[in-house]
Amino acid sequence: MNKNKLFLPKDCIRARFVRRIKRFTILASKDGQDIWAHTNNSGSMLGLLKPGRTLLLSPAKNPKRKLPYTLELIYMGHFWVGVNTSVPNKMLKIIWENKLIPEWAVYERFIPEARLNQSRLDAKLEGRGGVLWVEAKNVTLVEDDVAYFPDAQSERARKHLRELIGLAKKGHQVACFYLIQRPDCNCFGPADFIDPEFAKLFWQAIKAGVKMYPFQAVVDEQGIALGKRLSLVENGAIY
Repeated sequence: MNKNKLFLPKDCIRARFVRRIKRFTILASKDGQDIWAHTNNSGSMLGLLKPGRTLLLSPAKNPKRKLPYTLELIYMGHFWVGVNTSVPNKMLKIIWENKLIPEWAVYERFIPEARLNQSRLDAKLEGRGGVLWVEAKNVTLVEDDVAYFPDAQSERARKHLRELIGLAKKGHQVACFYLIQRPDCNCFGPADFIDPEFAKLFWQAIKAGVKMYPFQAVVDEQGIALGKRLSLVENGAIY
């Protein structure tokens, strides 16, 4: 078994997308039957949810749950896109355990969902490298070979960046991990054409000392693995 991979349940099913109802409910169809699924992705999933597209749905762990399935992947015709927003958090542990990001090899302890004063971050790494606070985000939007975040106006995402900037200015080591769950891109940047305030905060965060880690995922029906690190792009310039 590949220890570097986050595996999906073996009893996932394929279904066809019909429509999204409110923010967190998906109606799909399989063999003429309606299939109801939960999505934890509160973003727009811009360009992904089109009628007839193939979805990969995982069964709910609780058989009594109102929505019996969870949306995991969307098939774009030639590749899958991962839309489950819990995946980046889970990948953090795999990355740390297997030393997939060399800079994180100096940390011997991994604490998920750690609190620092009024802030709660997705992970806290501790060790001879000191303490590193990490926030994780899922990325599904690609335009003209560039991956972007967020895919909709997001006060929550702006709030998280403000918190990271504040922590960095107080001397804490802080990082933001962006998992791009699709293969059709070569660089990453904040979506200034969707949320200009987030983009402004993104570059302010870098100047304040927040480390940005945009990584492409390798996605298939079996699960998600970490791919290559992507360069950042600003105003068309890649660095």
